[in-house]
Amino acid sequence: MIRALAISLCLSWTSLACTSLAAQTGAQLEDDTDVKFAFHSSAWGENENSGLRLLMQNLTENTISLESIHFSSDASELENPKNSSNASILIQVDTQIRAKRYAELELTYRDLLSGDACVSKTLTDNWKLVEISNYTLNPSVRNLIIEDTASFRIFQCARRVHTVWTDLNTMEQHQYDEWVLYHFERRTGG
Repeated sequence: MIRALAISLCLSWTSLACTSLAAQTGAQLEDDTDVKFAFHSSAWGENENSGLRLLMQNLTENTISLESIHFSSDASELENPKNSSNASILIQVDTQIRAKRYAELELTYRDLLSGDACVSKTLTDNWKLVEISNYTLNPSVRNLIIEDTASFRIFQCARRVHTVWTDLNTMEQHQYDEWVLYHFERRTGG
C-alpha cells in the first residue's frame, strides 16, 4: 500500500525524487509510532537563525518523556552513534508529554537542512521548507485551500531519525528508527 501511494505521488515529481521516495517508503522502518512530532522555524527561507519550535503529540495512555531525536545521514550512525558524521544531528528534547496531549518546546536554532542531497537540491530549486515531521503533511490540516494547482506545489524529502522516549508509568524505554519528511512548498505566479 505504501509503495503504491509513493508511485501515485510520483506522477507530478521529477524522476530522481520519485525514485528516491519509492525506495525509501518501500524500506520504511516504522509504519506508525505513538509519538508524533514536527519542527518549525521562521528562519527557514529568511536567512536568519531565529530558533526552532518542536511540536509533539503523545498518542499513548500514559505520560511519556520524549528524550531525543537523532537525525542521521547514514544507517550505521543510528546503530552506532560514535560513527556520527558532521551531517548527524542529535537533539536532546527531555520533555514530558501528558497522555493523549500535545507539548511544545522552543529550541536554539540547529541546522537540520545540511547533510541531505534531496534537501539541498530542493532548496536550490527555490522551494521553501515548511516543516519537518514524522507524519505526512495534509494541506487541509494547515487550512490551505488550493484553488489553482498550477501555482502551488508540495514536495517532500525523507531522512532517517532515531527517536527515544520513555513511558513514565512503566519506565519502559522505546526506541524507533523511522523516517521524517521535509515538507516544502512553492507558490509561483502572481
